[in-house]
Amino acid sequence: MPIIYLSPSTQDWNPYVNGGTEEEWMNLLADKMVPMLDASGIRYARNTPDMTAASSIAASNAGNYDLHLALHSNAAAGDQAGKARGSIVFYYPGSADGQRAANLIADGLKTIYPDPNKVRTEATTTLGEVAQVRAPAVLIELAFHDNVEDANWIKANLDNAARVIVLALTEYFGIPFFETEHRRSGVVDVEWGNLNVRARPNTSAAIVAQAPDGAPITILNSANGWHLVNYNGTIGYVSDEFVTLT
Repeated sequence: MPIIYLSPSTQDWNPYVNGGTEEEWMNLLADKMVPMLDASGIRYARNTPDMTAASSIAASNAGNYDLHLALHSNAAAGDQAGKARGSIVFYYPGSADGQRAANLIADGLKTIYPDPNKVRTEATTTLGEVAQVRAPAVLIELAFHDNVEDANWIKANLDNAARVIVLALTEYFGIPFFETEHRRSGVVDVEWGNLNVRARPNTSAAIVAQAPDGAPITILNSANGWHLVNYNGTIGYVSDEFVTLT
């Protein structure tokens, strides 16, 4: 199953024009994403507010992640301070995977941001959490927190933003999207030795575990003939025809 490094802003010194900080609100956004990541089978490691951008990059590079996702909000400089609006999704130039993830996230944000024309993707070599991480990387500047309208929009749309971001991630990884878990218990029911637990809901996907006949299994969600399951701590997919509910 895919695993991401989830990196909400650690900038507690960056104030919102309507109260709070970038660190506070981007961590709240990450909190909103977590149940949907769990429900959709996307594993994650997450930085903590006491970390920095540098230590978040180091932690990401110390692991083996399929995507590095940084959550930020923006502020303009000079004569644009307090005036600029919109969402920017950054990726590293030449990273086809990073660009594809950025495009999917931007497409999702266009469905909820008041002016879709102000949502764009942009290549960058200057942002550390894009340029210095080993994994394909995306950094979202959700909107401008020094602009009253944008700051109000962020606070009113954390649920919507979390949903479209996780939906984009499931499309990127080629797995079904689920908003909540619907846990049930089951047992493997096969006439041969083991049931393959796969990384994707596809018979050609990589096998991540094998469950013997009669093994208990926790079903997290179901769609299109497949169960998303937890088998002894391994998250993956099994065909629903080989599991009996208990």
